[in-house]
Amino acid sequence: MSAKSIRIGNGAGFWGDNLDAPRLLAQRGELDYLTLEYLAELTLSILAHQRTKDPASGYVTDLVDVVRSIGPQLAGSPPLKLVTNGGGMNPVGCAKAIARVLVESGLGQLRLAAVTGDDLLPQLDDLLAGGESFSHFDTGKPLGNLRRKIVSANAYLGAAGIVNALADNAQIVLTGRIADAALVVGPAIHEFGWRWDDWHRLGAAIVAGHLIECGAQVTGGMYSDWNPRIDLSTVGYPIAELRDDGASVISKPPGTGGEVSVGTVSEQLVYEIADPCQYFTPDAVANFANVQLTQQGENEVLVTGGTGAAAPTSLKVSMAYHDGFTTSAMIVVVGPHAEGKARSAAEAIRARVETAGYELDEFAFECLGAGDSLPGMDLWRQSSQEIVLRVAARDRRREAIDRLARELAPLVTSGPPGITGYTGARARSRPVLAYWPTTIPRELVQTNVDVRTAQEWLV
Repeated sequence: MSAKSIRIGNGAGFWGDNLDAPRLLAQRGELDYLTLEYLAELTLSILAHQRTKDPASGYVTDLVDVVRSIGPQLAGSPPLKLVTNGGGMNPVGCAKAIARVLVESGLGQLRLAAVTGDDLLPQLDDLLAGGESFSHFDTGKPLGNLRRKIVSANAYLGAAGIVNALADNAQIVLTGRIADAALVVGPAIHEFGWRWDDWHRLGAAIVAGHLIECGAQVTGGMYSDWNPRIDLSTVGYPIAELRDDGASVISKPPGTGGEVSVGTVSEQLVYEIADPCQYFTPDAVANFANVQLTQQGENEVLVTGGTGAAAPTSLKVSMAYHDGFTTSAMIVVVGPHAEGKARSAAEAIRARVETAGYELDEFAFECLGAGDSLPGMDLWRQSSQEIVLRVAARDRRREAIDRLARELAPLVTSGPPGITGYTGARARSRPVLAYWPTTIPRELVQTNVDVRTAQEWLV
């Protein structure tokens, strides 16, 4: 490839992020690629739960509206390319849903790719029979009898599927669970023609991908040095202009709010990376330790110094399993001694559930406004006359959780004085899908790529 630099903007850091961000990036970012990073372990659990109820679901439904909103850019010259893990648990179903939108918009010849292979659930029993223990990543405990409770098992794929899809002229690439940074690494390898063992360039691209993967966190969101001059009502989502040598410039669309500074980029750089010298991804082990950040201009930060080493021999696997039922609810307690009354009310709830015959597996409460949301950070202590009491529980028995949910309303007349705000519907029990992190040898995971026109996806 002859490209010297490419502009990649990320318009989502999680499922539920700002719906306008992808459209504004597509319209004002002068992008070559738009990425949307929707998935987290919690998101996979939600999608897995949806798929158990409807096999045709399991993808990020927001993506359908996003594609509809960026139709002019997809049809533009040069056309915008979209790469996203919004395929979730069902990239093929997602491709069909997106294809319908494209055909309705007169873009039936646009090529879509569904990248699969991350879903290990259909072959999980065979893998276990073949000797894989799927031991817990932190504790080393084997999966064992939890197998019968597993509802999803997804390996973190790398950029290979994206690269192959782009090589087959896909304009939209829909993946399942891939490493977040692979959304940037894939386009970079495709455009620059990098080798798969060019570890330093791959490591540098991983740095760029990590910086923009959480959306507005790198452009002023959650910034510890926030001040009123940083307007987050119109916050711009990030753009990484990536060069062939691996260096990048982080910016945001002109005229948008937020801030791109050495400070905002520094905070995102160290976000959720553990060892900065060894940031493991399927494509390379990136080294963040020597990264240098330079304020190049207003809302522009030059990123250099990222390097990498050989890719790991195993892939991370995210599993979800049934772990009982949960609920949570909140009530407001006001007046003198509000904190004491709130804590007394929480203990009354626990006692009444136990009297009904249920000793809950887990019960917790917080007095919001009394410092409970900052444990160990007792920076001030004063008597509050307004507390929000939040109660939560988990139990293997749905009936135990349902009983707890019935104990909040009676507090209005049978609890301490000052309880108010109970205006919503009764809290409902819902299934818990717990997280089991593990690994698998990478040679046991096969990435598959299916590229068709939108019309062909609907045949």
